Amino acid sequence: MVIRAVLIPILPLLAFVTIVFFGGALKRKSAWVAVGASLASCLLAGFEIANVIGGNTLYANATWLVVNRVPIEFGVLIDPLSAMMLFVVTFVGSLIVIYSTGYMHKDPRYPKFFAYLSLFLFSMLGLVLSTTLVQMYLFWELVGLCSYFLIGFWFEKRSAAQAGRKAFITNRIGDIGFFLGIATFFYATGTVRFVDIQPELAHAYAGSWILPVSALLLFSGAIGKSAQFPLHVWLPDAMEGPTPVSALIHAATMVAAGIYLVARLFPLFHAFEITSQVVAVIGTTTALGAAYFALTQFDIKKVLAYSTISQLGYMVAALGVGGLAAGSFHLMTHAFFKALLFLGAGSVIHGCSDVQDLREMGGLRKSMPITFWTFLVATLAITGFAPLSGFWSKDEILLSAFNHQHLIIFWVLSLTAAMTSFYMFRLLFLAFFGKTRGKFHAHESPVSMTIPLIILAVGSAVIGLPGSPVMDHWFQSFILGGHGEIHHVNSFVVAVSTAMCFLGLLIALIFYIVQPELPKKLAEKSWLFYSASQNKLWFDELYDASFIRGFKSLAGILFRFDERVVDGCVNQVGFKTVALSRVKNWIDQYMIDGLVNFTGWAVRTTSGIVRLLQTGVIHHYLLILLLGVLVILYTVS
Repeated sequence: MVIRAVLIPILPLLAFVTIVFFGGALKRKSAWVAVGASLASCLLAGFEIANVIGGNTLYANATWLVVNRVPIEFGVLIDPLSAMMLFVVTFVGSLIVIYSTGYMHKDPRYPKFFAYLSLFLFSMLGLVLSTTLVQMYLFWELVGLCSYFLIGFWFEKRSAAQAGRKAFITNRIGDIGFFLGIATFFYATGTVRFVDIQPELAHAYAGSWILPVSALLLFSGAIGKSAQFPLHVWLPDAMEGPTPVSALIHAATMVAAGIYLVARLFPLFHAFEITSQVVAVIGTTTALGAAYFALTQFDIKKVLAYSTISQLGYMVAALGVGGLAAGSFHLMTHAFFKALLFLGAGSVIHGCSDVQDLREMGGLRKSMPITFWTFLVATLAITGFAPLSGFWSKDEILLSAFNHQHLIIFWVLSLTAAMTSFYMFRLLFLAFFGKTRGKFHAHESPVSMTIPLIILAVGSAVIGLPGSPVMDHWFQSFILGGHGEIHHVNSFVVAVSTAMCFLGLLIALIFYIVQPELPKKLAEKSWLFYSASQNKLWFDELYDASFIRGFKSLAGILFRFDERVVDGCVNQVGFKTVALSRVKNWIDQYMIDGLVNFTGWAVRTTSGIVRLLQTGVIHHYLLILLLGVLVILYTVS
């Protein structure tokens, strides 16, 4: 059972290694190595999920190292929360990998792309199965590295290279806080194991300041990874990567990691009022702000990017107000309909000769019927129309805020629901209705792309049923393990939620179908509101003017100051500038360059020796194998 669980992340890792070493020979077949590994992981995950549903939790640990007599462990934890994430990552991830075989078929770095996808899945699955904060942190950083590779995959485009760098640096800011949070938590409690993070542990430090600070530092990691305010700026730029990457990062994997972290540490956050309030406020602010930015975007992927940020804000707000089951439920449903939206957008871009501007689209429902109908299902799901999945999970979040007397958050999230409905139907009407405004011949995508769309459309329709009254809120009971509050249907909350969804649809219908000239007139009259939305409240410009240019200026000042200090010291002791120049040159040549050259020489020499073992004679290999077995037997004895 443990071996089967360990194989879940190991199989994508083996696919990565295989493609890296043999991708040149496999060429197009390398994609099917990645597909096979992801499907096998999905199958193994299914067995483990079935065990958890049957009431069997898997927990296995092994000591990695000992710090101050405290063991730091690595292991596997599969409980209801990680089982849900396993399902999302392996199932949705496998569909995205299959979709990529068609979407990326013309790319010259085809094998490398699938190697990165496989490494990404390994990293995310390792994160989900982690038993300690330290283990999660290592996989957390590996997920960030993979996202850098994938977002900047088309690095020959300057914008893609910059987007990858921006994502990497922005996430490092949050990750520094995450690391400090782990250190302070370990210092205070002497443990980093998730099974030890229970309400009793947190309540033991009720009068202490260190655990609330630790919790907020840990939350900063989630702020960066899940693109919460004010570290949300990296995610829209991540659209520069291939569309399957956008779906993988924004739906099933990377951005979900922050939500998973908060859910995993739920007892810690809710032991202190200040931490839960900060989580709720950050999530609500992010949900509303990102929805506001999405209202005026014309890049189809940028609209979906801000939609992702907004929906992640919904999840964080739910966890902040005490809705562990609600936030987890929306994470699962969102993975399906957001993956479908991104893959549907990729199908549109593929069928429209790489056009991404909504102003150049129109009338695509006739030439791309499968893409249209599946995209419609995803739109209805994300906007919360009954009985699709988004209706049940979004209603659960609103119900959590309402029942816990967070009425301001309830009404802000309700307003966000209306804005979500508006910008999503705006996207649908601009892309699929009216007449084609661009100069291209639209066509439906190949079967390898449309089949995942159909499967995700079915999932987006029915995945919410386990958490609905139809199945007596089974999902909530499953996540909470039978312990916790189950929120039953409130007719007032349902009425508000439904009214907001229809309000957004009605306004979008008037603006883009009945009176399509109205948005332009309204934008001219309320230019400040429109400009602030389209420019995302100038966050990027503000960060560039303050932090980026500020640090560059400071670096320049320190550099000049350093030169003057060095020159002053040189003059003080009586050395000449020429002598100092010779010292600098000697250090550069023999210490700096020498270290680099030595590293290259050592690798070249070592590889030359090791290469002698690769004789191609099977008898030699068997001899080495026999010697290795003898060494192992001797060591064991």
